[in-house]
Amino acid sequence: MQYEQIEHERRDGVLLLTLNRPERLNAWTPRMSAELAHAISGANDDAGIGAIVVTGAGRGFCAGADIEATFHARLENERDRDGTSDDLDWVALVREAKPLIAAINGAAVGVGITMVLPFDVLIASERARLGMFFVKMGLVPELASSHYLVQRMGFGRASEACLSGRLYSAQEAFDNHLVDRLVTADELLPSALALAQQIAENPRPQLRMVKRLLSQNGCETDLSLVQEREMTLLRECYQSPEHKEAVQAFLEKRTPKFS
Repeated sequence: MQYEQIEHERRDGVLLLTLNRPERLNAWTPRMSAELAHAISGANDDAGIGAIVVTGAGRGFCAGADIEATFHARLENERDRDGTSDDLDWVALVREAKPLIAAINGAAVGVGITMVLPFDVLIASERARLGMFFVKMGLVPELASSHYLVQRMGFGRASEACLSGRLYSAQEAFDNHLVDRLVTADELLPSALALAQQIAENPRPQLRMVKRLLSQNGCETDLSLVQEREMTLLRECYQSPEHKEAVQAFLEKRTPKFS
């Protein structure tokens, strides 16, 4: 696929994806979504990539959906009014992908937030501004954000964010657990890439297994089922070359070499 609305760059085992519509504060379009999905899927199949960082070009991260390219187009097209024309399961793609880090450099509203809520780590610049604007557009949250927002913020704070549709400063977003880290603008990309590199040094199959367990068990109340899922994957890990290499490296007092 020829990328028109994102940029991609490999950096030592990390794939850096940049939303690239700076003149529109990287407003989301179906084309951007397709390009991101293609790039993430490609990274999943690339043995040389261990983690993925997503950021935005210019002043914004993603200023929500492009009104003309999405909402207006849907209203003008009867076929799209029920939303069934988009077959991409973004949440499944993200949760089954290699570790994903969002480096939120500026405005992130609407889908600019919901698209990254299922990511593994959210790092925000002090210049970031975040808002769940759906109610102001006569809409409701999507991309399982009514689940992930409650997981991240708690019920009361998630309710306030969604029902008010107000804009949060980066500090407020951090204080309310909407983002995981808060850094200066200059530190944002170096911090995100450093964390991604640290993650990428770990064995790739086990990283995906950990993500699967967190997805399945994060809200599971049946602790027997939680442990069953863990033990199933542990048994698989015990027989894996990655576990054997880690043990051997420990005994030989060296750094493990994971393929």
